[in-house]
Amino acid sequence: MNYASHNKEMQHGEVPAAPVLFMKPDTAVLKDGKPFFLPGFSNEIHYEVELVVRIDRLGRNIEERFARRYYNEVSVGIDFTARDLQRRLRAEGMPWEISKAFDGSAALGSFFSLDELGGEVQALQFELRLNGQMVQRATTADMIFSVDRIISHASSYFSLRTGDLFYTGTPSGVGPVKLGDRLEAYLEGRKALDLYVR
Repeated sequence: MNYASHNKEMQHGEVPAAPVLFMKPDTAVLKDGKPFFLPGFSNEIHYEVELVVRIDRLGRNIEERFARRYYNEVSVGIDFTARDLQRRLRAEGMPWEISKAFDGSAALGSFFSLDELGGEVQALQFELRLNGQMVQRATTADMIFSVDRIISHASSYFSLRTGDLFYTGTPSGVGPVKLGDRLEAYLEGRKALDLYVR
């Protein structure tokens, strides 16, 4: 819920007052171009491309103005979501982590230093292509909550550790995947992620 365009397409009525947080276990991380396997518990798995920030030092209660000291590498990733399961759980007023945090649900691309990309985390363009067609494209300037705001907010509840990953929200254009699909994600024109759906 960090891009207005996505909130509109998902019919979220109100802009959240603070970053919306949920967590995934390390078993959710899918890297090195390994395929994403469709789980048996859902008939509607959606892709959501996101900028990913990797924490590189310990921190807690980080002020927003100091948050930039805690990361230097970024990538793109896909937050796979069991949309049918998520809708049902939300309608029932239940927690919806199982629709987001299942094994392999956090595809992760290659990392680049911010210096390589121009140094400004809030001026990065990223996109996702599905079977060669561009389906999502955004700039981090369109975020409702900046990367530094997200890190500051999260660190007031959780201690941050080296290697922690922040998926920072998705723009509009999310949609379903099916067997055999190919997903390619780009950051500032550089391919960072390339995987198939199995």
